[in-house]
Amino acid sequence: MGRTLTIDRLDGEAIRAEIDALSALLADVVAAGASINFVLPFTPADAERFWRDKVLPRVESGGITMLVARHEGWIVGSVQLVHDTPPNQPHRADIAKLMVHPDARRMGIAKRLMVEAERRAAPLGRTLITLDTRTGDAAEPLYTALGYQTVGVIPGYARDPYGTDRLDSTTIMYKTL
Repeated sequence: MGRTLTIDRLDGEAIRAEIDALSALLADVVAAGASINFVLPFTPADAERFWRDKVLPRVESGGITMLVARHEGWIVGSVQLVHDTPPNQPHRADIAKLMVHPDARRMGIAKRLMVEAERRAAPLGRTLITLDTRTGDAAEPLYTALGYQTVGVIPGYARDPYGTDRLDSTTIMYKTL
């Protein structure tokens, strides 16, 4: 997949043009159990609202760098580098909503997205990146392999994405660039 995989930055216009593909990606990863703030049932309309109402305004205001991975033209992954931080944290950015389509996992896409997000953080003057991930999730070893350090674990942090009463722990991580 390496040669046919590209990582692109999406501006507001591109998000509008790709909102159906982005919504399908989000709906598919949530349906597969990704813990990225949503719980089932989760509709295509819910996914579209997220991109249109939450992400698009922050991309257009310059607070988020939105990256997507494409394989043969199809969006198979995305990540957000959030850099609209408070005034006392101009050196920091957050990684948010790293997702890879269930049919495209274990191909290095998440790693490529993370490396590109880090590369784009440096010119913005960001020297510290933070993130959180569901404790024990498949992404946790990836972050560790990329040099992220664990700060700690918060128990009972978020509801299980399947809408059960189970509360999952989250692992807080950081990396100094």
